Amino acid sequence: MKKVQIPVSEKANLTLDEAAAYFNIGTAKLRELTSSDDCRFVLWVGSKRLIKRKELENYLAKAYSV
Repeated sequence: MKKVQIPVSEKANLTLDEAAAYFNIGTAKLRELTSSDDCRFVLWVGSKRLIKRKELENYLAKAYSV
């Protein structure tokens, strides 16, 4: 089966590496931000951490610093 390549800008959920590249934030900082239980832009798939792209965009738009 052929794997479909979807541009990062069109994905709903991003891996840590994709989110780090897209938002220009390090993976360590993303892990820190998504470690709290009340984080609204993380989706756990088993032990895999995915970043909800639109929710993180909204969070960063309102943030002064991270």
